[in-house]
Amino acid sequence: MTQLIKRDILQLVRHAPLLQFQRFRGKINIQRPRKPHYDRALVAAVTQPQYPKPNKTNTCFEKRYTNAQIDNPYNDIIAREVRNWFDHSSMVGIFHLNSMKAEDFFDVRVQLHKQGMHLKSYGQKIINKAIKDSRYEAILPLFDSRHCIVFAPHQKVGLLLRTTRKVPQMVLLAGMVDNTLLSRKDFIAYAQLPGIQAAQAELVNTLNISARSVVQNLETHQNNFVNILEHYAKCDENKK
Repeated sequence: MTQLIKRDILQLVRHAPLLQFQRFRGKINIQRPRKPHYDRALVAAVTQPQYPKPNKTNTCFEKRYTNAQIDNPYNDIIAREVRNWFDHSSMVGIFHLNSMKAEDFFDVRVQLHKQGMHLKSYGQKIINKAIKDSRYEAILPLFDSRHCIVFAPHQKVGLLLRTTRKVPQMVLLAGMVDNTLLSRKDFIAYAQLPGIQAAQAELVNTLNISARSVVQNLETHQNNFVNILEHYAKCDENKK
């Protein structure tokens, strides 16, 4: 019996492994590997190969761009176009433009174009080049911020204000009518004036009233004298 037990124990020892490994850590992170031991890192740094550095050329350290501004001929063309708009427009409206979607700005431009007005927007450099040293130089401070300009060959101040009243992103700064600079208050007051035909009719009526008053003043004494004579004549007839 004891021999059988010994034989079974020997068989178990022969088939059973002497060492059994077990990994307790998870997956190895390849992107962020674990820092090596100090001695291993020191050996890796010492045994790292050293390659000769290429010679640096002087052109790499030179400035590629200078502070001198290059005049673009296209800006001169656009500046002449802006000056042409100012010279040949009977009415000009200058607006401050707040944050606004491109689709909404396009809709306003189309609506003004249907009414015979043109909505434009230019950069500050182009505006300075267009109206500097001209009769429009007084309006240069109005273009320091984001802006837009409305040009019209005819005076449509009231129509312009009614259209832009629906667009709160466009704030009126000033305007020009027949080459006369008007403030925001004067521009709005000009829109409330009657039309040219109504003004002409009112002028004719005023002139007629003054003419009638002159005639009445000239005939007053004569009419009074005639009335007095008629009164005396009636009194003499009654006495007889």
